[in-house]
Amino acid sequence: MNNENGLETILDYLTSVPAWYLATVDGEGQPHVRPFSFAEIQDGRLWFCTSTEKDVYRELQRNPRFEATAWKTGYGWVILRGRADLEDRASESMRRNGFEHMVALGESWESADDARLTFFSVADPQAWICDIDGSWNPVAL
Repeated sequence: MNNENGLETILDYLTSVPAWYLATVDGEGQPHVRPFSFAEIQDGRLWFCTSTEKDVYRELQRNPRFEATAWKTGYGWVILRGRADLEDRASESMRRNGFEHMVALGESWESADDARLTFFSVADPQAWICDIDGSWNPVAL
């Protein structure tokens, strides 16, 4: 599987479910898991969005390593590991899509250019498709 197909496979897992889960570690070393639901590909990388005012953003500033997972019925689950690159280089289109997605979830934003809305990409990604039989099948990213 080439890298582009691998990214599309992971994006499909993350966007075909109502929510997927991203785990970070807080300043005390405590794991912290929360639901996410926006993902896009830009410039050969996966991108997610959040708010600069949320714990997840502060946790990623302190320790950019994270893990995400999603279960896709009939296909097993995906595990994605990486490092958050917090440099927001979201295109106008992705920024608009992220804004509309977050507003649809009930979050309040002034516009797609709201300074609190931020996008981060996945650096150094590793991914696996896993199954109940215990297999971890690597996905080239």
